[in-house]
Amino acid sequence: MAELAGLEDPEARAVNEKHGDDHGVNLSKLRALAKRLKTQQELARRLWETGDTAARLLAILICRPKAFERDELDVMLREARTPKVQDWLVNYVVKKNPHSEELRLAWSDDPDPVVASAGWALTTERVAKKPEGLDLAGLLDVIEAEMKDAPDRLQWAMNHCLAQIGIEHAEYRTRAIDIGERLEVLKDYPTSPGCTSPFAPVWITEMVRRQDDKTGA
Repeated sequence: MAELAGLEDPEARAVNEKHGDDHGVNLSKLRALAKRLKTQQELARRLWETGDTAARLLAILICRPKAFERDELDVMLREARTPKVQDWLVNYVVKKNPHSEELRLAWSDDPDPVVASAGWALTTERVAKKPEGLDLAGLLDVIEAEMKDAPDRLQWAMNHCLAQIGIEHAEYRTRAIDIGERLEVLKDYPTSPGCTSPFAPVWITEMVRRQDDKTGA
């Protein structure tokens, strides 16, 4: 904890706080510290229990993702107060855990929109890597009905799922683009030069174009 406190950078904190993250540690330095510590599950648990955001990010980097029980991960997600901790927990731990599918199903219908957004993030992963058994048309129905009025984090996760369906599954591409165009979610989102807009119709079209360029289609 003392070493983490020594890495505190006021400029980094100012930037992070704009995104709802209450820590001031440069993430490259945090990753370097994690690399030195290597995997230490017990230390990871103790760091998590501090409640400190930087400590929890470090815990995620040095833990053993498969060592957590289902209920333990459920509690951790609900305790994870900041976007970065939630994002890393889902992407670096839950996705690699044997209970990920069970949690995906439980979280997707949770009344807490942040928890539900984690369920949608896991669904997006399956859309891309293991779509067998998913009801893609049903997912599009839910997105069409609920995304427009969803809270920010949940809306973002649903939008990512919408784009992923359109990118990966040609038979649903036209419908995915149509839903995006009608709902106009993230249409005016400020996008840096060289970056792809998160507006689903633009995102889908650009990623499909890149795929076609790679395959020569």
